[in-house]
Amino acid sequence: MSERTPGAYAEVDGLEMYYEVHGDADGTGRPLVLLHGGVLTIDLSFGALLPALAARRQVIAVEMQGHGHTADTDRPLTVPGLASDVGALLDRLGVERADLLGYSLGGLVALQIAVTRPERVGRLVLAATHYAQDGYHQEITGLDRTSPRMPTEADFAAMRAAYERVAPDPSHFGDFQAKCSAAAMAPLPWTGADLEGIAAPTLLVIGDTDFVRIEHAAEMHRLIPHSQLAVLPATTHMELVRRAALLLPMLDAFLGE
Repeated sequence: MSERTPGAYAEVDGLEMYYEVHGDADGTGRPLVLLHGGVLTIDLSFGALLPALAARRQVIAVEMQGHGHTADTDRPLTVPGLASDVGALLDRLGVERADLLGYSLGGLVALQIAVTRPERVGRLVLAATHYAQDGYHQEITGLDRTSPRMPTEADFAAMRAAYERVAPDPSHFGDFQAKCSAAAMAPLPWTGADLEGIAAPTLLVIGDTDFVRIEHAAEMHRLIPHSQLAVLPATTHMELVRRAALLLPMLDAFLGE
């Protein structure tokens, strides 16, 4: 198992973006880039998966605009903007092509890169990711806090605690959470034809009690030519990336092909 390495910062697109590199930088194969969920950090999104993933390859984990260690700016929070930041970071690191694992908001960013910069993507893992706003269940778009699909009070408390522990401005949490919610509900820039043009082998993973409708994930599976679909049982949106015993064998098989 690889040891946790200190993070670093890179200036990209007006941001001081925080990132971490784990595993063997001299190993064979493409690096794997981890893109976290909205209002989350590297640890909250990938803490259960990262050690095992980094034991076999180089892993680059980032914290996007306003998330975790990366300070927010006055710039709007948009999926194309976040994707541009990630591309600029990979340029700074000399990474021409990588596998991408994006979760929730990070999945939208990974999808944007796959659609607009296909030459940069080897294999693509989209976890709890939709491609159109009707892909979410209605109670999610309506922000129904009573829905079993929504994050629990413990989840919300963990988000706040993680933010306040590492963010450059811990008092910004409330405003940033609202900014992330607005970004998540904004129109998405793709069509079914864009998904049909994705060349990268793609693994779609959702929970059976996810934000994303199973029917929508099945539609994505139909549209993306070289795709596989997994639905994890008894799994919510927030629990998806915690199900290491189920996810890691899938990821090892898919990324190792």
